[in-house]
Amino acid sequence: MKIRFRFIPLLALAILALLFAMWAGLLRLGWRIPSIPNLALAHGPLMVSGFLGVLIPLERAVAIRKKWMYASPIAAGVGWVSLLFAPTAGAILMTFGSVVALLILLVMVRREPVVHTITMAIGVLSWMIGNILWTLGFPIAQLVHWWIGFFILTIGGERLELSRVLRPTRQQTRIFSGLVVALLGGAILAMFNDNGGARLSGAATLALALWFLKNDLAARNIHHPNPLTRYIAYCLFLGFIWLGIGGALQLIFGAGYAGPIYDAMLHTIFVGFVISMIFGHSPIIFPAILGVPINYYPSFYIHFALLHASLLLRVAADLTNQVELRRVGGLLNEVAIVLFLAMTVYSVVKHK
Repeated sequence: MKIRFRFIPLLALAILALLFAMWAGLLRLGWRIPSIPNLALAHGPLMVSGFLGVLIPLERAVAIRKKWMYASPIAAGVGWVSLLFAPTAGAILMTFGSVVALLILLVMVRREPVVHTITMAIGVLSWMIGNILWTLGFPIAQLVHWWIGFFILTIGGERLELSRVLRPTRQQTRIFSGLVVALLGGAILAMFNDNGGARLSGAATLALALWFLKNDLAARNIHHPNPLTRYIAYCLFLGFIWLGIGGALQLIFGAGYAGPIYDAMLHTIFVGFVISMIFGHSPIIFPAILGVPINYYPSFYIHFALLHASLLLRVAADLTNQVELRRVGGLLNEVAIVLFLAMTVYSVVKHK
């Protein structure tokens, strides 16, 4: 198989956004390292609309093969770069990227109007709404539930599609759909009632995590004889655990604006759930874009174990207000992600 070199620039933009987001994250944790203007404030948008805002629409565009769809990852990629020098222009470009991404999902829904495609479309709609509110100047702490919905529903829709072989019952599907509505309700309520919205969103998030732990393939594949399938299952299973913890923290503590509890609530989801899901889905995502398989190596468990151990340290430090331990945990989170990127590149090059 030949590498699709034409997609490498956009994939590089996504990875660069991730690296800049991690740089910004270290600044926000209090590490004394060099910086550039606007970087620290761009941490969340870089992660949401820069990294995954390029990667997810790029994967869709490559699969569907419609040229206009590449406008989404291109706008998001140019947008995050612009964000560092011209924040207003960058926000508008990234919002435009999310609008085009929603159009892509509407094409998918029209082709296959089923629960999993509708769920993913609602997820992208959440991303777009969050971006619009951010562009209008709303504080991130108030709109972050929309961005959380983007990740949960996008990943959740994909998992629902892959788990169709288990043939979920109508009742299970109705429960899932009801939880999606509740998650959206929490994001809407948070615009008017911070604590009420956060707790409703947290309850829905916790319930969705429990739903996936029961109904997803991950729990069944932990003992699979294929080592790659087993590794993916571990990534997904622990990702759902962290999703549930993030939901429980929101349910218990309500809305957050800054500080250690807010850090724990967000990063159990954005790191524990989202990054663990990326670790697990990378053998699917990168081959779909680049056209070459990801070879499995037992060393994958190094970045896997480091990610979850360091996040456990970070969250424990947050809950006990240990500032230095939180910094160390956050730094090790990023070391794990860099190791993952290095192993992924090595796997692609080794295959070639």
